[in-house]
Amino acid sequence: MPSSHRPLHHHSDLSITTTNTTTNNHNHNHISSNGNKTPIPTPITYPELRSEFAHHDPSVVRINNGSFGSCPASVTAAQRRWQLKWLQQPDDFYYNQLKPSILRTRNVIKDLINADDVDEISVVDNATTAAAIVLQHTSWAFAEGRFNKGDTAIILHYAYGAIKKSVHAYVSRAGGRVIEVHLPFPISSNEQIFSEFRKALEDGKSNGHKVRLAVIDHITAMPSVVIPAKELVEICRNEGVDQIFVDAAHGIGCTKVDMKEIGADFYTSNLYKWDYSAQLVVPEVLGFVDRFEGGIEGVRERNHEKVVEMGEMLVEAWGTNLGSPPEMCSSMAMVGLPSCLGISSDSDGLKLRTHLRDCFGVEVRICYTEPKDGEVDPITGYAWISHQVYNSVDDYYKFRDAVNKLVNDGFTCALRSD
Repeated sequence: MPSSHRPLHHHSDLSITTTNTTTNNHNHNHISSNGNKTPIPTPITYPELRSEFAHHDPSVVRINNGSFGSCPASVTAAQRRWQLKWLQQPDDFYYNQLKPSILRTRNVIKDLINADDVDEISVVDNATTAAAIVLQHTSWAFAEGRFNKGDTAIILHYAYGAIKKSVHAYVSRAGGRVIEVHLPFPISSNEQIFSEFRKALEDGKSNGHKVRLAVIDHITAMPSVVIPAKELVEICRNEGVDQIFVDAAHGIGCTKVDMKEIGADFYTSNLYKWDYSAQLVVPEVLGFVDRFEGGIEGVRERNHEKVVEMGEMLVEAWGTNLGSPPEMCSSMAMVGLPSCLGISSDSDGLKLRTHLRDCFGVEVRICYTEPKDGEVDPITGYAWISHQVYNSVDDYYKFRDAVNKLVNDGFTCALRSD
């Protein structure tokens, strides 16, 4: 699962899989780069953790992990080893090593997401590319007459910008109709999502038309909310939707991902959001993550718990609120900012973000939310905070204190001209 959460120029890993709805136990085997199973990794120590991320700028606290993840030193070293293998003998690497190495990566992903078969897993540039592949099939179905003019594709209003534009481009030009599901924010429960989604399905089936494609975020990016993907897939199945595509750029490592439980036709996620690695080092990435208690699930759960804890600390300090209840947060949360900061546009959000970076060494995204009619002293700015293994409570205290100083100094976005 924003303005730039999937930059195309970055080296990235993505899995896209077709799934069914049978259930099975999750089974993860750690596989080394030579294809052999390896012993359980040694638990990572705190000094080792700090060393793995020693390349971070110590003057900046990074609580915007949702836009850009960070790669541990051991994984960048593994990536360099693969690059050297290529440079040493490109022909041998291309013809004899590349394909089996990518297969190892696909097997690791298969176990990680509980897919039935490795043939369901494809590794492509990023989630936006995967979406284009799915949308091409939808466009062809219209062109070939399998879908009728006026049939519908449904997408969430908070979907990633490039995905929304792609859906409109492929479907509208082919003669279909695109319906955006407008979700409230702040949001208080999944029932609000179900209600708005069902309305969109009814609209899509009006006048004898059919809903041919539903694009569902697993985690929306801006604002960040965990979407009940499994339940929405079930609703789509019951309503006869032809194809269901779950866009989960922020999914793996951020929320539970199980292909058999979710049951979508297509599911796409980035690995680089949290691992930021090239395709061939995915086994090494999982080896690094397995050094943490509970492996990737343990990391995910602790990140969720800490970001909620830090979010609640911040809203208490500022007298605001979270953008969604804790159960609808992943390892990211939307934290209301004091209304006196005067955030009245997306441009103001960018101004404040730049000011926090330049003057306080805090890197965090700011989201502008249009106030509702008649709302008194509304919260119009939300900080998109996140938590990763290298974050500490001091990072969030630094953010809290920076905002408190701005409030005490009478700062408003209107005072900044840039």
